[in-house]
Amino acid sequence: MINTSEVQEILNQVLYPGFSKSIIEFEFLKEIKIEESSVTVTIDIPSASSEIKEQLSTEITKRLSVATDLTIIAEITQPAPPKETSSNGKNVLPNIQHFVMVSSGKGGVGKSTTTVNLAIALAQQGKRVGLLDADVYGPNIPRMMGIEGVQPVFLGQNIKPIMAHDIQVMSIGSLVARGSSLIWKGAMVTQAIEQMLEDILWDKLDVLLFDMPPGTGDAQLALAQSLPVTAGVAVTTPQKVALDDTIRSMDMFNSLKIPIAGVVENMSGFICPETNKEYNIFGKGTTEPLVKNFNTQLLGEVPIEPAIREGGDAGVPITVLAPECETSKRYQAMAEKLWDYLNQVSQEGGVDNSSIQPTIF
Repeated sequence: MINTSEVQEILNQVLYPGFSKSIIEFEFLKEIKIEESSVTVTIDIPSASSEIKEQLSTEITKRLSVATDLTIIAEITQPAPPKETSSNGKNVLPNIQHFVMVSSGKGGVGKSTTTVNLAIALAQQGKRVGLLDADVYGPNIPRMMGIEGVQPVFLGQNIKPIMAHDIQVMSIGSLVARGSSLIWKGAMVTQAIEQMLEDILWDKLDVLLFDMPPGTGDAQLALAQSLPVTAGVAVTTPQKVALDDTIRSMDMFNSLKIPIAGVVENMSGFICPETNKEYNIFGKGTTEPLVKNFNTQLLGEVPIEPAIREGGDAGVPITVLAPECETSKRYQAMAEKLWDYLNQVSQEGGVDNSSIQPTIF
């Protein structure tokens, strides 16, 4: 009779759809139960997709049936699908479950670094993730994701995203010459955002993250009017001058009817590489009043660590470069909080952007 170790070895060959890692490597396996007439495999997956559930069930059953005559039972648990809403709002990407807008009131606070590492952490946890660099004035995602100079594939008028670190990625920086300045007025920014949304051939995704330009302008409005954004993430640093601008970002989320998933505080202390001791060189606890005032949560505090800058410059973000370091663990924890919040929003009825659609006279 087949034993537990043999079952586990076979399951290690079952790749999670869309990834190069198995369900064992993702730690989705919860239980193997072998009885006289059956083998029951229980796994817990993060996607609500019925297609993924059916594909896994079929592959698990086929692979184990080759090794044993016992009846194979694949029990797969997954999040409940989003509730249907009465929204008449606009959604140009209906095949994607969640949308996350990562924004900051000012530049230089680590917004792009946060977006990249949150996206990778979500993918490392088994989510199907996309990343759109909507920062049309300063597109840094190609360098940070290691795809600088990589040309996307055009299929007629449409564009296939570039794969990097198991994430589908697209950036305006991949479509224009390196170093080109984009001197665009507001209407051109709006049109660029709309075209990037509609012309990119995204696969079915669990979540699509947007790295937004700093501030509260045309890009944010265009995105929110095109998609029911599930949640917004505000990125700041502990200094009060940064927090003043973050208040504007949070107010923008409220004005655009975007639920606030939380705040990420970057440069929150410095970890000495020699002693691993953390020093609060820019202050501590300054974000808490802001979080309470907007009735949201502190997603996490990211310290200054040389590997963050080194990884971003080299196209190997810290969550890939050093997945076991303290900073990577914090990004993993933030990704889990964010995912829980996205599912909460969906279960409460989702979001509706109909009230912020442009008025036509």
